[in-house]
Amino acid sequence: MYQLTNFTSRDELDNSFAEQVAQLLTLAIAQKGSASIAVSGGSTPKGFFHALSQKKLAWDKVTVTLADERWVDENNDASNTHLVKENLLQNNASSATFFNLKIADELNQITLEQLNKSVAPILPLDVLILGMGEDGHTASLFPCSEQINEALSLDNAVSLISVQPKTAPHLRISFTLAALLKSHTVFLHLCGENKQQVLQQALADENAVVMPIRAFLHNNKVTTEIMYAN
Repeated sequence: MYQLTNFTSRDELDNSFAEQVAQLLTLAIAQKGSASIAVSGGSTPKGFFHALSQKKLAWDKVTVTLADERWVDENNDASNTHLVKENLLQNNASSATFFNLKIADELNQITLEQLNKSVAPILPLDVLILGMGEDGHTASLFPCSEQINEALSLDNAVSLISVQPKTAPHLRISFTLAALLKSHTVFLHLCGENKQQVLQQALADENAVVMPIRAFLHNNKVTTEIMYAN
């Protein structure tokens, strides 16, 4: 299921979205003493990150992580970690804890086992913010990858897997669909006419192997809140 909210401008989206997320994090902290949020990379969330970073809440009780990460050095332009540290973990949010998905030079089975064990305390996520590629991928659940069936399996017991896309650069680490669907609140953040067209394609059919974002949009047990501005 999904719920679509249209905003008249990206600034309006960024500010309203930041306020809503800040309230959700504050509620989680009040209920259990801590909160966790996973965000996505790309250029779309920069304004939202800046707005959220200025919200007044108990950031020292918040853990921030990524829905996925490219296995590159942090100083690489492709690094989502760099993006988050430069744009979100600033201002009031500088006191938040960052859970880094890239912890070693090599992404191997030992690294994955270590990450899956260490990420457990912050799961399920209180807030998940997804993006969407023009091929319908979300996080690093790529339809072109050999790992797509494993990534989409609801029986998958691990939270994080290694993904090698065929149509995009860099080895990736990504949360699995099974782990992401357990998030308390799920958002899909989209901007621009191109993404609107991709969204309509995703809504027109339920085959998630072809467009993985469909696994969220057509899920009867999870409501994905779409935040959109042209």
